Amino acid sequence: MRITPYFGIIATTALMLSAAGWAIAQVPGRGSMPGMQMEEKNEAASPEEPHARMEMPDPMEVPIPEVGVQRATESKGAQPLPFKQVNGVKVFELTAKPVKWLILPKFKGLPDIWATTWSYNGQIPGPMIRVTQGDRVRVILKNELPDPTSIHWHGVRVPNKMDGVAEPPITQQPVKPGETFTYEFTVKDAGTFFYHSHVETDRQIPAGLSGPLIVEPKRHRGRVDLDYTVMLQEWRVNPKTGKTWPAMPAMSEPNFFTLNGKAFPATETLEVKKGQRVRIRFIGAGQFAHPMHLHGFPFKIVATDGFPVPEVARLTKDTVNVAPGERYDIEFVAEEEGTWILHCHVLHHVTNDDLEPGGLIFAIKVTA
Repeated sequence: MRITPYFGIIATTALMLSAAGWAIAQVPGRGSMPGMQMEEKNEAASPEEPHARMEMPDPMEVPIPEVGVQRATESKGAQPLPFKQVNGVKVFELTAKPVKWLILPKFKGLPDIWATTWSYNGQIPGPMIRVTQGDRVRVILKNELPDPTSIHWHGVRVPNKMDGVAEPPITQQPVKPGETFTYEFTVKDAGTFFYHSHVETDRQIPAGLSGPLIVEPKRHRGRVDLDYTVMLQEWRVNPKTGKTWPAMPAMSEPNFFTLNGKAFPATETLEVKKGQRVRIRFIGAGQFAHPMHLHGFPFKIVATDGFPVPEVARLTKDTVNVAPGERYDIEFVAEEEGTWILHCHVLHHVTNDDLEPGGLIFAIKVTA
């Protein structure tokens, strides 16, 4: 079982998507990107508005600061995070810091797309924390961002003071630039979870501050041959300048969409053998719903939001709608050889700056 970059199915996917071109054309794209259109502004008070004044910039339209931000040395996000064992406690370290992240190499006339992001440990998504149910976990957060931040453990039962809600400061004060904060708790439940900032969430999470948290059960819940986690994210990036906007104003659409930090055709390919059982864990880390559709195989939904679905209640489907904050675990048996795709069925979400095929697509290659 290998996971490798895959570039060889663009033509097939383009044929699938061509029938949906009219739908994609209706979605605001490059013309609606801030900084990519000209607007007429009259900043002087008119006779009808004697008290008019220049407004302060909308923080939603302020790009992520990019001065001095270096390109990532890592090329892959959500990598397993090493830990140290200290007196029975698993100790992890996370550093929140700005980094330029390569979402997409050159594509159909587009240059390399380097988004300016806020990351954990220089990865988009942040590194994967993988532990076992019942573990005592300590996570040391160091803030190298220009703004305060925190970490919330999404879906995880933790003591109140470890919940990370720092804006408003309900469970802790924000972690200021240059400061550190230590989170410590015992992991009670197995399942698929994730962590993310809980300061200025409408800016910091879309800027990249999230990562997967996988908790293995104490007791075996069924064999799988491949266990793969997918984080779904969206981006607004000016492909000409690399300026990146973290928030999605009303009626606005992103122009890039990523699976584990990459847009198709830079996404990974899952390589499995015929007859193997595959588990895919979806994490909705962005602000948009993504109906994820699998070609070739029906699947069963075996867990939702980290909690197992009883055998008698498991639905058999080929599409699952992953909303923001949701997690779904699906399982299927790779019964047919060939290269199959899994993709979002909001068809604007399978484009790169309105060019198709791109975005939320990855391949599953089944061999004998």
